[in-house]
Amino acid sequence: MIRVSVVGAKGRMGSHVVDAVNEAEDTQLALALDAGDDISAINPSNTDVAVEFTVPASALNNVVALIENDVNVVVGTTGWTEEKLVQIKQVLLRHPNVSVFIAPNFAVSTVLSEYFATIAAEYFESAEVIEFHHPDKVDAPSGTAFHTAAAIGAARKKASMPEIPDNTQFDGGSRGQVIDGVHVHAVRLRGMNAHQEILFGNPGEQLVIRADSFDRKSFMPGVLLAVRHASDKPGLTIGLDKYMNLGAA
Repeated sequence: MIRVSVVGAKGRMGSHVVDAVNEAEDTQLALALDAGDDISAINPSNTDVAVEFTVPASALNNVVALIENDVNVVVGTTGWTEEKLVQIKQVLLRHPNVSVFIAPNFAVSTVLSEYFATIAAEYFESAEVIEFHHPDKVDAPSGTAFHTAAAIGAARKKASMPEIPDNTQFDGGSRGQVIDGVHVHAVRLRGMNAHQEILFGNPGEQLVIRADSFDRKSFMPGVLLAVRHASDKPGLTIGLDKYMNLGAA
């Protein structure tokens, strides 16, 4: 049995993680912590893997504390910057056997859509990303959209593609955030959960890759997959695709 502690256990995602851990045959809930609880209570004597689902303002300190306690971590909180990732890597140097896994998204459909997008990227002149979430989400664009755009940009660069055409000239216009040459648009709309469209265009044709997560339960198979592989790769791993049987795009 894999002993799993959950940080952010009373949150929208954390509560589902608690249920998923309790329902799975190969995992058992060790500790369920929330705001105000002492994270140092999680240690190797009671926990094999900690799942961190809180908010961007707390995630870095939580992950660092777990690494310092020599506990493997699966992170679902978004909002990671390159500076924060550097800090995680520096702490991991002192704990070379600890694994930190960060997922921009745990939905299998979304991971596959991004994988398909990296394959398509070199064949289309234009590419844009639109993400749709509920208005309670604290970051925009989402970590998933940011990761998707970066993956498309990297694939285009590898294929020596030219810049995406855009003749926007008027002042004060809004074309979304540009991430590695790809425009990303964030929609916050009541009734949405987590949805993403990746748009590709050529003269006379369009390809739309869309992934929809209608319920937070859709993320739980991905969370459990990461938990089961948490000890496979010491150090920092980003993206659920690393634990899926996907060829290199």
